Amino acid sequence: MSIEASHRLPSITLEGSHYDVGRGLGRHGAAQVHRHLVRTYAWATVMELKDDARIHIARSLVEQHYPHYWQELSGLADGLGLPFDEVFAWNCRGDLWAMAPDGCTTIQIPGQIPGQIPGQISGRTPGADPVVAHNEDGDPGLRPGCALATIAPEHGLSFTAFIYPGSLPGHTFAINGRGLVMTVNNIRSTLGGSGLPRMVLTRAILDCPTIDAALSLLPEAPRAGAFHLTLAQAGQSRLASVEFTHTDCSIVNIAGASVHANHLMHADMVSQPQIITGSSASRQERGEAILATSDRSPEPLSVLRDRQRRALPIYRTQPDDPDGENTLATAVFKIGRDSVDWAVYDGEGSAARFENVDLTIRAM
Repeated sequence: MSIEASHRLPSITLEGSHYDVGRGLGRHGAAQVHRHLVRTYAWATVMELKDDARIHIARSLVEQHYPHYWQELSGLADGLGLPFDEVFAWNCRGDLWAMAPDGCTTIQIPGQIPGQIPGQISGRTPGADPVVAHNEDGDPGLRPGCALATIAPEHGLSFTAFIYPGSLPGHTFAINGRGLVMTVNNIRSTLGGSGLPRMVLTRAILDCPTIDAALSLLPEAPRAGAFHLTLAQAGQSRLASVEFTHTDCSIVNIAGASVHANHLMHADMVSQPQIITGSSASRQERGEAILATSDRSPEPLSVLRDRQRRALPIYRTQPDDPDGENTLATAVFKIGRDSVDWAVYDGEGSAARFENVDLTIRAM
């Protein structure tokens, strides 16, 4: 496995039409897509499915319901110098193939925003800010093409998101200009079907002005695949955990410090057929054990950087990781009454690479 662990995460800024934004994303990631991605087993597996009937239905649905994201995908393909059919299929990878190489671990710590009415809060000091923290785990061969992107499209909200080369933004961790925070975990559901690609749906959440709008969007949408989301917003103590598949969508308000790796866990979802890898199970078990033995509010970075289980750690750096994934970045979001304090780390034990990147830019 190709790995460049010393590579520092860059930042990019894009604005303009949705096509221009997509083309900018494509140009940024083109070198690594051609150098690495198109040579991978994952790419070859998805390309064998690019003429699947589910792809044709997904294309029609995206063009009908989300023409702006269709333009982003078109620009992405042109910027990458690849056929649109191939790029679209790659952005449907998790809808078509349960073992697409996307991992991640999220820590969810509820709190109480000062001035709000206390809700059901377990194990937290009143007045403490809610926290969402996230390890972004993915193919380490894509590391040189990843970036923290701040984007101001012609239509919709500005946002900052971790991006992978060849992919729409919105399926990792992100914050938009209304203070809506989203982290995304892969779910390896084996019951995908026809519908909107899961990565298009999470891109749509970045245009939601409120957490309630995001939570209304998902249950009503025709969904092709499965994801887990953690949602939070400046000014709200609420942390929402969302698990959705092709057939169902479950929303749970988080009452106590929790961890979520890469499998369905909600009571209404856990019985659905899915693949739980050894790494996913290990990270879930170890995270829960750390939180269970903590006498006070846990430090999220210490959980996400844990490597006590040397073979299957939470913080993943092995070149031969069994899922083909490494931790590429870590994000910590502290939810305040008027704003969100956040930081992105690109190495184990390193200081923050980025903090509170400005979201005030506007499209021309």
